[in-house]
Amino acid sequence: MTTTTSFKDILASLPDTTGIAALVLLDEHDEQQARLENQPGTAGSVKVYYALVQRFGHIDRAAAEEGLALYAEHTADARLNPGKHPNIDRLLAIAEGGAPGLKARIVLQGD
Repeated sequence: MTTTTSFKDILASLPDTTGIAALVLLDEHDEQQARLENQPGTAGSVKVYYALVQRFGHIDRAAAEEGLALYAEHTADARLNPGKHPNIDRLLAIAEGGAPGLKARIVLQGD
């Protein structure tokens, strides 16, 4: 019997994001593409993207593929419902759609 780890369980294993106000995603020209606020509704995505940036330094294809695995059951839902999970859609575009990678700037609370 195969068991899969849930997104909730994966989140508990990711680096702590206490003290982070937001994560700003930048393109290759340092233009802001998205801002993920560390607040209810997007705090899980902040944890996922922060973990990817800590490990890879940026969001490239390999990082995006790992991110899709971290989102667990939500990745399948995102595939079935484009637009419902924009932070997963972004990773799908990079991992599978050939979209360019992203850099991230961490905004600390009080900045």
